[in-house]
Amino acid sequence: MATSRSDYSELIEAIKQNKHDRTNELLQDITSRLRDYLQVVMSADKVTADEVTQRALLEVYERIEADKIQDSRSIYSYLLRTTRNEFLQFKREQGFLNTPLDEAEDHFVDPAEQFQNLLDEERQQILEICMDELKERSRKLIDYFFDNPDTTTKEASEEFGISGANVRTRKSRILSRLHECYKRKRQQ
Repeated sequence: MATSRSDYSELIEAIKQNKHDRTNELLQDITSRLRDYLQVVMSADKVTADEVTQRALLEVYERIEADKIQDSRSIYSYLLRTTRNEFLQFKREQGFLNTPLDEAEDHFVDPAEQFQNLLDEERQQILEICMDELKERSRKLIDYFFDNPDTTTKEASEEFGISGANVRTRKSRILSRLHECYKRKRQQ
């Protein structure tokens, strides 16, 4: 069964059936995505992202083995929530966060800052190559957001003459393409 980039429903069965090769393959892909999530969305540094991702995966793995997770369709969203909560718990343990997890929503990084997190020195070259692979229309839209990181959806919709929903959809799809391209290029 081919696994799409966010369909990890096979993970539960692979763990329960002791399919170690398939489990490792899925966990390797998941690890990369969760680490990227922490670095881009939560603004974690690489070492923290690695540590927290391992903690979250261990917790989820043990829950699957203990038969406490049954719904394979929502495993990816469960992994994201667990990773987010582990990150906030880690920050609290380090003394950086003094609020309960429910009140920690302010720790999320604004979308404009998410762009900045993607633009660090080592990723910039690969990102430029991936940007060149985009169609001109997509490149113009994402360039606009890179050049104007504080822009609102409304401002972008006025700039490009499209609806706000269309701006969000296109931006999300372009970022997904850039992420997949980056992963491909990084492994070369």
